Amino acid sequence: MASSIFTMDGKTVWVAGHKGLVGSALVRHLEGMPVKLLTVDRSEVDLRDQRAVESWMTRQRPQVVIVAAGTVGGIDANARFPAKFLYDNIEIATNVIGAAHRARVEKLLFLGSTCAYPKLADQPIKEDSLLTGPLEPTNQWYAIAKIAGVKLAEAFRQEYGCDFISAMPTNLYGPNDNFDPETSHVLAALLRKIHLAKVEGRATVQIWGTGAPRREFLHVDDLASACIFLLERYSDRLHINVGTGADVTIRELAELIAEVVGFEGTFTFDKSKPDGTPRKCTDITRIRQLGWKPIIDLRSGLRQTYEGFVKQAHHFERRAYL
Repeated sequence: MASSIFTMDGKTVWVAGHKGLVGSALVRHLEGMPVKLLTVDRSEVDLRDQRAVESWMTRQRPQVVIVAAGTVGGIDANARFPAKFLYDNIEIATNVIGAAHRARVEKLLFLGSTCAYPKLADQPIKEDSLLTGPLEPTNQWYAIAKIAGVKLAEAFRQEYGCDFISAMPTNLYGPNDNFDPETSHVLAALLRKIHLAKVEGRATVQIWGTGAPRREFLHVDDLASACIFLLERYSDRLHINVGTGADVTIRELAELIAEVVGFEGTFTFDKSKPDGTPRKCTDITRIRQLGWKPIIDLRSGLRQTYEGFVKQAHHFERRAYL
């Protein structure tokens, strides 16, 4: 594992995907740093359009690029839109990484996902588990695109000497999460469902699957701090895990959310629905050895996320009457 010192001060930093969960957290952190922050809306530059990406990067000349853009969603969205998840994410990765090389970007961080690891990888999952077994079928399309991005960054590093690195974040949550019932991930979906049950006075909430799968959850502000840390301190061909190193069952997560929300009912489990990967917990030894660790515990992070969700829900309720 190679460490390095890369100074961000004074650099022009482009956050690709600045309106998403991860991108907005990166923007919040970078706004407090002595850097020139670059963002561009999809209406101006569609990252799936190679010519548009090339032209914009040639004009703007970012020195640092963080690839946080992508088409994302939960199990249901992955199952319904396999071509979109695979095609969109491969296009975004290839267009941005390729253009970064041609624009002579000094440092690039590509964000993969721990869903790119094999379904039955040894736990906790080490970085060298990648491509050692079959993927989880319910999210294989997104996973394949992420693997392609990670390997493309590695290939440019090997062939051209580009200082391109990749990180593998675990399941994320926090401010600006997607709470859409059709496309959200498990934590946001459960939070919304349990909140609605409380508001509507229902006694029971039904949850997909058995409740037994174990998942690890990282607050997005911790990920943002890790990204900046890695840009400044990490330079290696091998991707690096970013997580907490601890996991909970889906049932335990639902119970913790119920405490935070104030829901006093019970849960039932729809075992006809897929569980996905049995367990997904990352080995974060490598990033901890470099000197980084998460600081936001799950209960505190859930409280903050729920407060934000309630404000967001009230905002949309008010707008509905305007």
